[in-house]
Amino acid sequence: MVNKYVRLTLACTLAVLTAISAQIVVKIGPIPYTMQNFAVILSGLVLGKYGALAQLIYLAMIALGIPAGAGYKGGLGVLFGYTAGYLWMFPISAFIMGLIREKVYRTGSSKELFLLWLGSLVAVTPMYLAGFAVFYEFASGNSGLLNWCISIASKLGFNFSGFWAVFFATVLVFVPQDLFMDHVLALIVFKYVHSLLREKGYDLP
Repeated sequence: MVNKYVRLTLACTLAVLTAISAQIVVKIGPIPYTMQNFAVILSGLVLGKYGALAQLIYLAMIALGIPAGAGYKGGLGVLFGYTAGYLWMFPISAFIMGLIREKVYRTGSSKELFLLWLGSLVAVTPMYLAGFAVFYEFASGNSGLLNWCISIASKLGFNFSGFWAVFFATVLVFVPQDLFMDHVLALIVFKYVHSLLREKGYDLP
């Protein structure tokens, strides 16, 4: 069993990894395209329900002004801006992923990994919904944000406006990368970390 000191070390490491992944950015507009989902899912996979701790540490880093947010941003403003909904749900999503891993993962079979991959979409659903809700609240009073959402949908061939334009630009456009790249990469890294922990005489938290 992983003792509390190893768990805390892993949580801090995963918090720093989340900060690093936040800087892998593709600028498509107000919402940056980052690799943070990889680190959030990996936190739950490695630490189980304690994955939430890694993400709480990450949010504390931002609150303290450490430039750990996307684009090397830090401070309370990051946690209360139009992308704050995603950030608030990082601990919840990591916690849910952790619970799923604790229930599903036993031998590392292909079936278990597939179920974890499906579970990862469940885990990030609160993140998507809160991210959408907060951004929609801002966009409702900001024509620039709303027009950006409409333009994103239009560029991809969809004639959306209002609610559906925001939902498309804040949720649907991110799902393919998250599910087929970030989450798959998290599963690959998790298998490696799990093997490494077992070699050192530790079981999963």
